[in-house]
Amino acid sequence: MAQPTLARSLTLVGLVATGVCSMIGAAINIIPFTLQRSVPGIGPNVLAVFMVAAGPALLAGLAYAILASAMPRAGGTYVFASRSLNPYLGFVASFSQWLAICVAMGVVSYMLMPFLRDLAVALDWPGVAAAVEGGVLRVAIPLGLLWAAAFVNIRGVETYQRTVVPLMFLTLAIGAVVIVAGFSYTHADFAAALLARDGLPVPAPGAALLTVPGLLPAVPVIFSCFIGFDSIAQAGGEARNPTRNLPLAILISVTGVALFYLLFTAAVYHAVPWSFVAEQSLKKDVTAPGLLGYLLPRPWAVLIGAGVSVALIKDLPAMLMGISRLLFAWAEDGIFPAAVAAVHPTRRTPQVAIILSTMMASLAVIGCHVAGDFLLGVDILVTAMLVNFILMCLSILALPSRNPAIAERIIVLRSRRIQVPVAIAGAASLALLLVVHTWKDLHAPIPWYLRSTWDWLIVMAVGTAIYARETATLRASGVDLVARFKELPPQ
Repeated sequence: MAQPTLARSLTLVGLVATGVCSMIGAAINIIPFTLQRSVPGIGPNVLAVFMVAAGPALLAGLAYAILASAMPRAGGTYVFASRSLNPYLGFVASFSQWLAICVAMGVVSYMLMPFLRDLAVALDWPGVAAAVEGGVLRVAIPLGLLWAAAFVNIRGVETYQRTVVPLMFLTLAIGAVVIVAGFSYTHADFAAALLARDGLPVPAPGAALLTVPGLLPAVPVIFSCFIGFDSIAQAGGEARNPTRNLPLAILISVTGVALFYLLFTAAVYHAVPWSFVAEQSLKKDVTAPGLLGYLLPRPWAVLIGAGVSVALIKDLPAMLMGISRLLFAWAEDGIFPAAVAAVHPTRRTPQVAIILSTMMASLAVIGCHVAGDFLLGVDILVTAMLVNFILMCLSILALPSRNPAIAERIIVLRSRRIQVPVAIAGAASLALLLVVHTWKDLHAPIPWYLRSTWDWLIVMAVGTAIYARETATLRASGVDLVARFKELPPQ
């Protein structure tokens, strides 16, 4: 009896929704404002840093689009690097990614609570605001949301699409309201509203603003907002017309989201003075709805707060879709326990991989709570994904010599005269961000176990041990690993 396989049911809209839902959510609503705390002195330069960070993100997106057009399979990152570089680097890249997105899922679900707090404040429910800000609900609600996302994924691709596509449009609609509202008010309007509501003046801008070199550590943090389009590549085994739709969805999501981010951030800072954002970020996790709540009529503040809170939840099913397919791809290639590749006979979803990924994300929620700050999770995400994206750019450079038959299948930017400069520029810019981010992390005044670099290296050591054990077992059973990794996994 034939084993059940993944169903190719994801449409172009579903793929774009996967990318958009993985990228637009908690990050854009909180990181541009919490950045005032994590990079003191950034002041009015947040938008400029966003524009700088968009460059490497777009180059990474092009790298994914090129590789996805030739290798449209489940677990795209793993397949890309294992067939272009070597199986070990493929596993390291994808293990890095799996860790990063599991952590990101925990961070996203944990960061929902400040939005619920601001919604309760807008509704004048101080008791509810206090309850969601601390205590058992601070962890219980994020964990419940994670396992709800697992249920959506286990139910099948059709249920998944019916969930994420409407939530994508809701997210864009709420974001459009924020953009219009932000550009409708000025700093003078905010100063008047703050004085009327709290009886306080807007804080005076600090004098010690960062110079251009000092702004560099902020770029990797902002870069984390662009991470998520890779979820599209991981769904390569379930996409309709994958050779066309995968790269197209990646390019649509990356460019569209970059423009959305710039407009969103510019709008909020157009209405709210950065000096107020900086002061508030030292006291609590600041959100876009919370900041605009000073200006908007109460019904609009409630609407935006509720819409953003609901829209944030949509991150989780999309991110889980991507990372669970990485586990599936490893098991399908034999470098992870075979049980992880099990596909449900009727729903045709990798249920074991989904459950394992949700368990890891649940640990990330607990880690955020214990650490007392979600920024550790963001730092781990940035470290892991920068390494992953660098390997994707290197894969473009190595593919023609290592696997020319697969290289011939590329249909996006087919000319090597274009591919090579894109890959080199991408690898160089991403490597610079990794150096800056690692230097900042290793010089931070925190215990070693709260440094993302060491945490990431520990996980990579675990991944290396897993890879060594599983490949030794394959060799002992007579498997020709060279031949296996020359071919793409079955459809």
